[in-house]
Amino acid sequence: MSTAQETSNKATVRRFDDVVSTGDAEVISKTIDELVEPDVLIHMPLPIQATGAQALKQVWAMLLRGLPDLHVAVEDVIAEGDKVVSRNTVTGTHQGEYRGLPPTGKSVTYNEIFIFRFAGGRIAEIWGVVDVFSQMQQLGVIPALPSEPDRVRSGGQTREETDERPSGHR
Repeated sequence: MSTAQETSNKATVRRFDDVVSTGDAEVISKTIDELVEPDVLIHMPLPIQATGAQALKQVWAMLLRGLPDLHVAVEDVIAEGDKVVSRNTVTGTHQGEYRGLPPTGKSVTYNEIFIFRFAGGRIAEIWGVVDVFSQMQQLGVIPALPSEPDRVRSGGQTREETDERPSGHR
């Protein structure tokens, strides 16, 4: 694949990330129609039953209902051949129902990484990893682990504080 095509594919991914940060579900849906194959293969668990481009539209509608001020900050975009990798930091405020959870008003920040495969200048396949665990911790669904200073203040001792090692490792 030519460097020009890799550059074009990277620009497409950046454009998509820019559009989703507008918070406009109609514009996002139209952009999906323009940039994504209708039968795109999605290799990640989704909280909906739809497939293809329709699944992406429904996921973004769900995200924007729950986090209407959602913003995607692109950290890295790397292209090689027909694939583009995008590493993002996502922020938003939980102002609507999200994954069955009523609004909490809490802010969330989480990371995601996507790999997009292009065919004919359009997104034909997507692999993704989204840090839903971190989302759920920040929304209070999953208890957060205490931070190091909290464990020390509560009287808990770490191995480093006591210099204890498992037997046989002294």
